[in-house]
Amino acid sequence: MAKPVSIEVWNPNGKYRVVSTKPMPGTRWINLLIEQDCRVEICTQKKTILSVEDIVALIGDKCDGVIGQLTEDWGETLFQALSRAGGRAFSNMAVGYNNVDVNAANKYGVAVGNTPGVLTETTAELAASLSLAAARRIVEADEFMRAGLYDGWLPNLFVGNLLKGQTVGVIGAGRIGSAYARMMVEGFKMNLIYYDLYQSTRLEKFVTAYGAFLKANGEQPVTWKRAASMDEVLQEADVISLHPILDKTTYHLVNKERLAKMKKEAILINCSRGPVVDEVALVEHLKQNPMFRVGLDVFEDEPYMKPGLADMKNAVVVPHIASASKWTREGMATLAALNVLGKIKGYPVWDDPNRVEPFLNENARPPAASPSIVNAKALSLPVSKL
Repeated sequence: MAKPVSIEVWNPNGKYRVVSTKPMPGTRWINLLIEQDCRVEICTQKKTILSVEDIVALIGDKCDGVIGQLTEDWGETLFQALSRAGGRAFSNMAVGYNNVDVNAANKYGVAVGNTPGVLTETTAELAASLSLAAARRIVEADEFMRAGLYDGWLPNLFVGNLLKGQTVGVIGAGRIGSAYARMMVEGFKMNLIYYDLYQSTRLEKFVTAYGAFLKANGEQPVTWKRAASMDEVLQEADVISLHPILDKTTYHLVNKERLAKMKKEAILINCSRGPVVDEVALVEHLKQNPMFRVGLDVFEDEPYMKPGLADMKNAVVVPHIASASKWTREGMATLAALNVLGKIKGYPVWDDPNRVEPFLNENARPPAASPSIVNAKALSLPVSKL
């Protein structure tokens, strides 16, 4: 049996008990729960990742809902414990839910929430930041300066890549991939090649319109191309950003063979899911191709990196911070809390989980709905007509 975990309690006399496995940014999410007669218990244990035993102890004998994190293992044991405690709602404070056994949740009648829609631009901005940092070797240059090694300007000092006029490749042109593509096309006047199972008509129209604008002003117009395969993107693009979902078909999507197809001075960006890239193969490729550069926000075995990656000067690595803007993280906390609250109160499920603005408007009450329940259909939950 796990030792009791430390908690912070808000509204101790609330009718409904909601547990958050981590302190989350902002206070709006707490206030929204308190206003609906919830007792909110926030785990303050000084531990980055809670174990299953820790969370079972948090759930206890009576718990109406839990807000959890992407790093936790939500499977049979936890859903059984939550169901036994009378709980019917769990929400990840994340858009992804690879850590959740949805079938187990269905078995115990627990609604599983997530937080899409709120982190599109924030994630795309980080992917763009990593692209620029890798292209211009900013991290290497920063370390060089801090080490006191700079003793004057040199023609070949930290020569990197110019982005203007180059080709940006996007694999997975959904909301985040398209937002990133627009930033790179408009911000750096890059041409676009993308691969997706579905045609991204809005993205194509944007690039076409921007190209026409540039031409009308006497500049070289940008172009777009929808690739017939992922390999075509890898072979033609100078900067490639990965934005696929993670499933059996995308595990190690970028492997030794595909890395070999990329340009020797290409830049690879991954802000999607770590296992999309074969990290061992990537380390070897970085060693053999010093002008090839990479920017990573996610890793195959988080929180760890594969041996050798940390030593690569041609790698920019950051600790899964794609959604780490104040507005986004506070919004994620709010959406996660409202997912749980909605199920507790018997509200329907919002009909469009990517249209989150009504829930995030601090000057109005949020809709009486759960913003996003991934297993709503399996549990036959009603859908909002608001």
